Amino acid sequence: MTILLHQLWPLSHNPEVTFPKTDPPADRPAERPARMESREVRELRELKNAQPDLATAADMQIELLGAQRRVQARVPLPSATFDQRKPDHLLCRPALQFKDIPIDWSDFRLMIRQTADILRRFDTLEAADYDRIQGLARDGQIEAVVASWYDTAVGPAHRHTVRSPERELIDQVLLLSMRPFLARCAEALLPRLELSDWQHPCCPLCGGEPEFAFITPGAERLLVCGRCTGQWRFDPITCPYCENKDRSRITSFTSRDGRYRIYACDECRRYLKAFDGRDGSRPVLLGVDSIATLPLDAAAIQRGYQS
Repeated sequence: MTILLHQLWPLSHNPEVTFPKTDPPADRPAERPARMESREVRELRELKNAQPDLATAADMQIELLGAQRRVQARVPLPSATFDQRKPDHLLCRPALQFKDIPIDWSDFRLMIRQTADILRRFDTLEAADYDRIQGLARDGQIEAVVASWYDTAVGPAHRHTVRSPERELIDQVLLLSMRPFLARCAEALLPRLELSDWQHPCCPLCGGEPEFAFITPGAERLLVCGRCTGQWRFDPITCPYCENKDRSRITSFTSRDGRYRIYACDECRRYLKAFDGRDGSRPVLLGVDSIATLPLDAAAIQRGYQS
């Protein structure tokens, strides 16, 4: 997702991000939403007012969240066979198998088409890429394609795989399209898992890479999965991509308001963004925080790091 968002943010910008409360203009009444908006959507709207340079990215995120929310509301509970399994911390094998995921393929085809439509409307997809993804949604082999994407992205071997830009783009679209189904699994299943022995940087549920991190009020670091949005504890300093533990090779810097932090590894040259929740003000909100930290992405990329 970060790769797609970078196209909506000029790297030369690096303003401070704040979240002031705003009231509707006095000359017109506040619009009443058709349905109750999620906290993420409300905060994205506030972010747009606070930081106009982020408005386009926030608008795209609002549309993606809306599409995902509509589908996720229809996703049933995952397979009962899951109760017989747990993550294998010795082999770094996550708990959720592809066959456990309750996918309605009509909903998934709708999700991938809507995702492509939104990305195209915000100019983050070229016409040829858009046509390719729409063709993928119509492909009779879509189930096999998604199963392969899910299984090959699981575990540490994936972190060393070099993918073409075309493949990376398709993977990003599949990730966004699968998120309602995987987030439903994380919501229902992660609380059942015993994770005290899980010390790996990949998600114990679906095997995905972390997209963000949350520094808890107790100063623990939770990684946030980029696929299912599940969270798990991980060492506060160790790089979650190459597992470098040398603190002298980890560069850390913060946003000007101190709300967000970057952990950048000087071994693999990748970085992870984090929301600092030690003041207890709110939990991490991936949909909001990934947009609010686009200025930090720009700063990290200018220093030679990659997401």
